[in-house]
Amino acid sequence: MYCKSTLIALLASLVSLVAHAQNYQRMTNLPHVIIETENRASITSKDTYIYATLYYVDENDQVTTYEGMQIRGRGNSTWNLPKKPYRIKFSQKEKFLGTGYAKAKSWTLLANASDKTLMHNAITSLMGDFLGLKNNPAHKFVDLTLNGTYVGNYQISDQVEVRPHRVNIAEQDYPLTEESDITGGYLLEVDGFMDGNLITTSHYGLPVVIHYPDEEEIVPEQTNYIHEYLNEFERVLSGSDFADPEEGYRAWVDSTSLVNWFIATEVSGNVDGYWSTYFYKEQQDPKLYWGPLWDYDIAYNNDNRTDRNGTDNTERQLMTDAGYGATKLWINRMWQDPWFGQLVNRRYAQVVQEGLEGYLYQQIDSIANLLQESQQMNFQRWGISTMVLRERVLYSSYDQYLDYLKNYIGVHMAYLRTAFAEKKVAEPTPPFVADNCYYTITNSNTGRAIATTSKTGLAGDPVSTWSVSASDESQQWRIIPVDGYFMLINRQSGMALNDPTPGSSTATTNTGTQLDTAEPDAEDDRQLWSLTPQGTAGYYNLTNLYTHHTANLSGGIDADGAVILSYTTDSRNSTSNNRLWFITSGEKIEEDTPAVPDAIASVEPDEYALAYNPQTKTLHFGSETPEYLTFTVRVYTSNGVLKRSFRASEECSLADLPHGVYVIAWTTGGNTRSTKLLVQ
Repeated sequence: MYCKSTLIALLASLVSLVAHAQNYQRMTNLPHVIIETENRASITSKDTYIYATLYYVDENDQVTTYEGMQIRGRGNSTWNLPKKPYRIKFSQKEKFLGTGYAKAKSWTLLANASDKTLMHNAITSLMGDFLGLKNNPAHKFVDLTLNGTYVGNYQISDQVEVRPHRVNIAEQDYPLTEESDITGGYLLEVDGFMDGNLITTSHYGLPVVIHYPDEEEIVPEQTNYIHEYLNEFERVLSGSDFADPEEGYRAWVDSTSLVNWFIATEVSGNVDGYWSTYFYKEQQDPKLYWGPLWDYDIAYNNDNRTDRNGTDNTERQLMTDAGYGATKLWINRMWQDPWFGQLVNRRYAQVVQEGLEGYLYQQIDSIANLLQESQQMNFQRWGISTMVLRERVLYSSYDQYLDYLKNYIGVHMAYLRTAFAEKKVAEPTPPFVADNCYYTITNSNTGRAIATTSKTGLAGDPVSTWSVSASDESQQWRIIPVDGYFMLINRQSGMALNDPTPGSSTATTNTGTQLDTAEPDAEDDRQLWSLTPQGTAGYYNLTNLYTHHTANLSGGIDADGAVILSYTTDSRNSTSNNRLWFITSGEKIEEDTPAVPDAIASVEPDEYALAYNPQTKTLHFGSETPEYLTFTVRVYTSNGVLKRSFRASEECSLADLPHGVYVIAWTTGGNTRSTKLLVQ
């Protein structure tokens, strides 16, 4: 039997428990997590745990108490924010989120402080589910109270570790024995912060952290094994036979997880996707697997750093170009293999057809509905229009952030269709070979075509970019070879693309003059251009022989009339979309081929005639009204190489030309005329 004092103590405990149960209630429709640290100590370290008690009030208002648990801070840059993330550790493994989730000691409380939608990490995990990736982190939204103070909306998520329902791979023996298999599993991360048990790869120098086996358990034998494995992978990836299906890197990667992880990284526009990249190796499996997806709060155009190709807007950029981190070195090498481009394009087309975009919109709406009450309380506490980290935009309402997120997904996914298709061709762009046709020249950044601006047909008319129109002759150019260079003759005006930069210049000086057109003159270096192949098939730089400058779309302006400048020529020629031009062949040019003249003959119109003196080998035009002889005459070889250009009122000597048939062509009154001439 109990004594009276013992009964009183038991009754007091029971009353206390009942009081706790009554006090610990939900604040919104979400579960409520209440954490009380021992002696209400502040959480000041992301390395040292302190003891606490956690009360979890679920959706049915049932309270579960976890005593003897511990809590500390977590994160890198996010730990320095006012709304801080935490890591909690129970005294024993717990099914904290119930059936279907991990049974584990360690869990994370993500603050999503700089993500005003509060859902970037959650929808990315859901995207991983849609794509078929394994090991996607949990996302359970709760309200969090810490030592009696409400601290906002938080997301319970998995700690990235080897465990069923997390990264579910083989766990190695501990301690190792002589029979232990050390081929796996290994949980690895390319980590730009280099925080943990770090190894560095030999060829590309990637900083790789070994997360499993744990730092306190791993032995040199295991470290050496996985280090040498990664070094051998890089040796194959960087080698001359890297694209070989059996001898190259494909035998080292699981293509399904690779392409799904890559698509998730690019669809989300995660600028840190290649800075922090999780991947793993299974036991008795020669391949690397990719994932889990992690740390997406600054994805979806939510990072205002401006050193990514000169802009902070990632709507129309690939993260392999604009993102941060060393994993890009691996992925960009894979892009040089046509197989990888085909894999990405095929899989992306498939997931687009299966409705990935609509699925993401549905999940955004669903989570927004779930968070409606909690997000209001969260932003009353922290402010919705306050910059926390590097947010690119700030709005005054939650719905505006949701619209911004949806708009980004729509615009960016449409861009990826084109970007993946263009990037997949790994073969170098071939040297340009001119055909007897008119060409349209469009900018890589905007897709708009080079055209004369005023369309008057006069010399000195500036050139700019315009929306492509198949019927607009001001956008059509004849490209004519001239002794290793090219002249670009406008169909409408008959004028040549010209760089009018005054004075002398070098490749990097005296830049910024707008390009224009001039009377064609094959001996004027300002009208002669190199068409330098770059990157993906079809893209070229237009570099002027006289100025050494490259044609550049000023500011990347996506509008009719955008100026084309004589601009710097440097290492960015191969990467700046404003300097890359796609050349598309069009209508064939049908030349007239009248009989070869041997004296003055009547040629329409009646006001002028062409004459050739075979003794002196000179050409000239005769006319009773010589003031009409203002047009330019061009002399081509039979295969289209321009050899001479002269004004019709002048004589032109052909004496130094080799024997052969030449084409004499001129444009007047809007008509192009030509004749063939045998020079002996």
